[in-house]
Amino acid sequence: MTRADLLEVWNAHLALNRRRSPHTVRAYVATAARLLDEIGDTDWSALARLDAADLRRQLARRRADGISNVSAARELSALKAFLSFAREQAGMSDVTPPRMRGPRVKKGIPRPVTPDDAVNLAATVAEDAQEEWIGARDRAVLLMLYGAGMRIAEALSLTGAVLPLCETLTVTGKGNKQRVVPLLPILRDAVTDYVAKCPWPMERDKPLFRGAKGGPLSQGMVQKATAKARVALGLPPSATPHALRHSFATHLLGAGADLRSLQELLGHASLGSTQIYTRVDAATLLDVYRNAHPRERD
Repeated sequence: MTRADLLEVWNAHLALNRRRSPHTVRAYVATAARLLDEIGDTDWSALARLDAADLRRQLARRRADGISNVSAARELSALKAFLSFAREQAGMSDVTPPRMRGPRVKKGIPRPVTPDDAVNLAATVAEDAQEEWIGARDRAVLLMLYGAGMRIAEALSLTGAVLPLCETLTVTGKGNKQRVVPLLPILRDAVTDYVAKCPWPMERDKPLFRGAKGGPLSQGMVQKATAKARVALGLPPSATPHALRHSFATHLLGAGADLRSLQELLGHASLGSTQIYTRVDAATLLDVYRNAHPRERD
């Protein structure tokens, strides 16, 4: 089996069997390719015999390239997944990958924007657009992120089949996992306004949000428009499209939403991923305390 054959099988497993996102598939296949380049083996059995020492050497090579702790941790995760798959392909009864502790990664606290800033960001993006329909489109996308807590990839993967919008919408997230999210009237109105102005027909099997030439709208275009509006409003660099999803979660938690409900709305696989927003809320309370407490102002 050639190197290309191994990578093709690995790619197919990730995309079809594990249903990983295209971004994850590319990253995991690239990691496997680097490992194959170093060891020179193109055989599942040889790969299955690699141990923790081999993982350490490969990770050391990558650290020598200057990658961060976060990147190194991701690289190790991808290597372990690849070797586990290799053991399975080699017919081993124990497919557990070699044990190796990765670098410590300090989880950062998401930086949400205020409700007013979220709405103003969407409005400014619409006002700055060169064409009215593009402004309506970008406003609708950003409101999807803030009003329904969608990931940008989830919003851009919607098709004309979701029309007309109802009070709820079924969203397909990571790992092809589906969840139901509520749609506020302002969000439904924004999408309806965009659809009415869009020059492209809304077909069930075509993207809901179209690019200027009628193809799928790219994440890069939304991020570029948001960055321009962010500067105009004087918002920090952290005010990105993804920050709107963080804001959705933080504001719901602050309003009394319980973690389990928030987990379902966000589509998190584990409650641990959702619990980070309790840290955001605590940080916000601390800021309020520091700004308001008499002793802090002395």
